[in-house]
Amino acid sequence: MQPAASEDAAEARRWVDNEPSGKWFPGIPVAELWAERELALILALKDLKLRYKQTFFGVAWVLLQPLVAVLIFSLVFGRAAGLPTDGIPYPVFAYTGLALWFYFTAAVSSAAQCLLDNKELVAKVYFPRLLAPIASMLPGLVDLAVSLPVIAVFLAIWTVAPGLALLTLPLWVLATVVTALGAGLLLAGLNVRYRDVRFVLGFLIQAWLFATPVVYSISLIKGSWRYLYALNPMASIVAGFRWSIAGGPPPGLEVLVSGGVVVVLLAVGFLYFTHVERSFADVI
Repeated sequence: MQPAASEDAAEARRWVDNEPSGKWFPGIPVAELWAERELALILALKDLKLRYKQTFFGVAWVLLQPLVAVLIFSLVFGRAAGLPTDGIPYPVFAYTGLALWFYFTAAVSSAAQCLLDNKELVAKVYFPRLLAPIASMLPGLVDLAVSLPVIAVFLAIWTVAPGLALLTLPLWVLATVVTALGAGLLLAGLNVRYRDVRFVLGFLIQAWLFATPVVYSISLIKGSWRYLYALNPMASIVAGFRWSIAGGPPPGLEVLVSGGVVVVLLAVGFLYFTHVERSFADVI
């Protein structure tokens, strides 16, 4: 019986090497991510607490930022420029676009910075690195959920009644999350190696805003140009999100182009992130 016991003891002492795979497509570690889901929740709660710690307005910032932006855009684009809004009152038009856009930009920015914000954890402890960008996107969903009742108030004030398209709302939110995850994974991997990514990120998001129908209608883009415009996936997603809540023209076939871009973006972001994550602990 003693040899068997010694073999069991040797098996218990056997070294287990946890490290990322070196393959270009190692596969999605679903089981590993699920096993470490509590760590994702801890990271998300930490980010949520830090975001509003020692702030005067606290969570009210979630409402103040888009409300101030709606006021400015309503004066500039709604009254002065007189941009078309597909029959939707401009404050409702702008707020529905800004609510989703603020989540998207916050999610991409947080994902890009998440590894550097947790560099002590990344350098000393092995865990599925994908958890960090995924967790960084969760606090923004709380902000988006807070903004939805405000949208309902806007709809009531301007007597806009949602239709059956409201049932598609979760699909547009999911599409936003997937798009942000693809961009966030790519930027997170780049940001560890090249720290000037954070400087480029601000300009990128600002340019992306003006390339997205947040404060103007997608109906301004005519004919076959819409398919080229749909290469920006957030163009179709914001337009679809607004349509699901406030009405207006439904998304056209160009949404298929945006869907294909989202899939490619997610694949490229995932492949690059998993390829370079082996070196994170060395260069972070």
